[in-house]
Amino acid sequence: MRTPTQEYTDKYAAIKIPEYRHLITGRFFFIIGLRMLGTLMGWWVYSLSGAALAIGLIGLSEVIPAVSLALYAGHVIDISEKRKLLLSGATGYITCVLLLLGLAYLHHISFISNNITISIIYIIVFFTGIIRAFTGPVFHTIYPSIVPKSIMQNATTWNQGSWLLASVLGHAIGGFLIAQLDIIGTLVCIAILVLIGISFMVKIAPKPAYKGNTEKKTFESVKEGIRFVVKTKEVFGALMLDLFAVLFGGAVAIIPIFAKDILQVGATGFGWLNAATDMGAIIVIILLTFYPLQSKQGVKLLLSIAGFGVCIIVFAISKMFWLSFAALLVSGILDGVSVVVRGTIVQLKTPDAMRGRVMSVNSMFINSSNELGQFESGIAAKLLGVVPSVIFGGCMTIAVVITTWFKAPTLRKMEY
Repeated sequence: MRTPTQEYTDKYAAIKIPEYRHLITGRFFFIIGLRMLGTLMGWWVYSLSGAALAIGLIGLSEVIPAVSLALYAGHVIDISEKRKLLLSGATGYITCVLLLLGLAYLHHISFISNNITISIIYIIVFFTGIIRAFTGPVFHTIYPSIVPKSIMQNATTWNQGSWLLASVLGHAIGGFLIAQLDIIGTLVCIAILVLIGISFMVKIAPKPAYKGNTEKKTFESVKEGIRFVVKTKEVFGALMLDLFAVLFGGAVAIIPIFAKDILQVGATGFGWLNAATDMGAIIVIILLTFYPLQSKQGVKLLLSIAGFGVCIIVFAISKMFWLSFAALLVSGILDGVSVVVRGTIVQLKTPDAMRGRVMSVNSMFINSSNELGQFESGIAAKLLGVVPSVIFGGCMTIAVVITTWFKAPTLRKMEY
């Protein structure tokens, strides 16, 4: 019989569990499709509008429902059978992809104008935000019920690694497919990938709710989740750091502008730039899978995010494609460290009965940082100019880290 120590030192411990493999494989194909969709949306809307603000509005369209419903979604997840909820969300996503495919065809045959097409895109993205509020946190509530706590760090690393690899492939393949197959062909490929993901998810066993959760009233349940996050300083500090660092430091939203107008590398170069951050992250995830961080994880978290801010500044001022790509690649390496540390902190500190609510709060922070960051990037680019806005974002990221270093000593001293 395997001892906890043997499980910890076995780098393949988590993926030796068949159900865990089905979960991360299904999620892998699902995320490739969604990342390709995100890449496509930015390119499509900018091509139709030629406006940086139009890209920012994509993020705003998704973040409003995703954040508004996040706390309620956490309560629903904790009182629901999670496999069924996951499959319902995945079905909702494939429906939205098919609606976008029909929209792209109608625009292709000149049945509807550019402005109407953009408006309908925003409406469909709004519905994906609703679905995301429920579906995103479910993934993170299922795998802790599959793997033992002794290999949670290993499971979290594999989970993040598969997600990041899917992001790399989704971003890069998305750019290449747009160049080769245009919008309609790319949407067909996205639909196929999401369906493959669903075919693996159906193999997961049902995950019923904890009995005690079904007896709680909605408002009381939501309050309990918020109270836990705020009182658990390591979790709250990690989430706040992610919120503000990505809010100001994320340059992904306006990469279409850099690719088209500044670096002039077209759709293929756009795909590489989009994938660069995730390529860096997957490199470090592989390293951390075999050589996990053994000490001072809190300090390393803060330093990695500060380095991320520096890389964003370098990307902003670069006029050479290779330097821009390298800056984003290194930023991904540093972001990968922070992703693993944050993810492990949240999973280890959260009791099973509260995972839905805590993961929804976590999802709310992530949605806020990514989608509001996309909106902030569009607004800042319009007000300050593209390059100054990205430099500003990198500087603000560094300022957030400095503030956190002194204001959140518990996070800085965190070790696991």
